[in-house]
Amino acid sequence: MSAGQLRLLADIGGTNARFALQAAGQAPGDIEVLPCCDYEDIGVAIRAYLDKAAARGHASGSVRAAALAIANPVEGDLVAMTNHHWRFSIEALRRELGFDTLLVVNDFAALAMSLPHLGGAGRERIGAGGEGAPGRPIGLVGPGTGLGVAGIVPCGGRWIALPGEGGHVSFAPVTRQEIRVMEALWTELGQQEGHVSAERLLSGAGLEAIHRALAGERLGAAAITARALDGSCAACRETVEVFCAVLGSVAGNVALTLGATGGLYIGGGIVPRLGALFHASAFRRRFEDKGRLRGYLERIPTWLVTEPYPALRGVAAMLDEQAAQPL
Repeated sequence: MSAGQLRLLADIGGTNARFALQAAGQAPGDIEVLPCCDYEDIGVAIRAYLDKAAARGHASGSVRAAALAIANPVEGDLVAMTNHHWRFSIEALRRELGFDTLLVVNDFAALAMSLPHLGGAGRERIGAGGEGAPGRPIGLVGPGTGLGVAGIVPCGGRWIALPGEGGHVSFAPVTRQEIRVMEALWTELGQQEGHVSAERLLSGAGLEAIHRALAGERLGAAAITARALDGSCAACRETVEVFCAVLGSVAGNVALTLGATGGLYIGGGIVPRLGALFHASAFRRRFEDKGRLRGYLERIPTWLVTEPYPALRGVAAMLDEQAAQPL
């Protein structure tokens, strides 16, 4: 990694912050994952990473440009994370860190920007479907600490990210079993009826909520997944099956809304851990199960993102694009 050319890249979620340095023309390097809860604020976390990078022999003191992808809407100067306590002003953080450029974008916009560049090792096909129409919109959903939703559309030879808060759309149950889950969530939320977001089910906390509704048992998401995978708990297996089916319905909704005939991708930290259970689940069937539009969705491929840190690639591309814009 050449000195004097380094940029800071970060992908900040509600649980972990992933940092990297990038030299001109090279892939992100010196990647390190820091738990968000270990740091008082985002500035402290960034300085901790840069100090550690310097101790490893990198010229991190030369960084003057940075791009942060963050699990939150980014609509102005003030960013207040919904899944963590960090709050900051982008301009104040830039001055505090001594950067000339600080780009802050929604994490799923950054992840979406990486999708056209994923090679064969960076994605895995889920179910049947076509090959995806070239130059057409691409959709993205990703359950993790929360539920991220985004898309990208082609425009004049480049891609434009469409960040949004689609994880907070209203959950729509499809089966009587899912109606039970909905009713249990209404009770937990102190409601008789009304809005329950898709994120309430399609997240780590959502996996736990589904299990409470179906099994009447409080169990952590990691334990639910582990017991479902090793076959030691039928109720955990049922929980994972419901989770995957609901994800299929939500992914199909995103594909229809965006006209994502270029493909629908699944990101986030949960699904890659499910392995063969996800491939064998009702995800693809529910993705296609949209009545008169079944044929439309049958042609759309669904892919699981397997590249370890794709948002870093995407946020680097967004920083490149900003640098190329005329002043």
